[in-house]
Amino acid sequence: MKRSPRTYYIIAAILLFLIEVCIALFINDSFVRPFLGDVLVVGLLYCFFMAITPYRVITVAVFTLTFSYMVEIAQYLQIIDILSLREYSWARIIIGTSFSWWDMVCYTVGFGIILLIEKYKSNF
Repeated sequence: MKRSPRTYYIIAAILLFLIEVCIALFINDSFVRPFLGDVLVVGLLYCFFMAITPYRVITVAVFTLTFSYMVEIAQYLQIIDILSLREYSWARIIIGTSFSWWDMVCYTVGFGIILLIEKYKSNF
């Protein structure tokens, strides 16, 4: 029985989510958590969106990158304070609280990795 491509995206999204949770709970360093975590979150979002939408790779990849940038810009604008969510730890974790150009770089690297993986995958 052949699996749907969506099944692979669902599995990948779940695995990336579990990795992100492990990073958040168990790693407090100066590389994995702040940089690798941001690269992986783009992959997580991409796999999730690919699993639930019928759109093409490039459309979902660009949407995911744009969405990631928008979240970072929301951090710059202090959206947590504007919406009075600072007291909620879940909001601080999901939305974040501090803008960083390095995060934008990490999101872009994640986007590039997505495109490379999809290109490599399509050669099979």
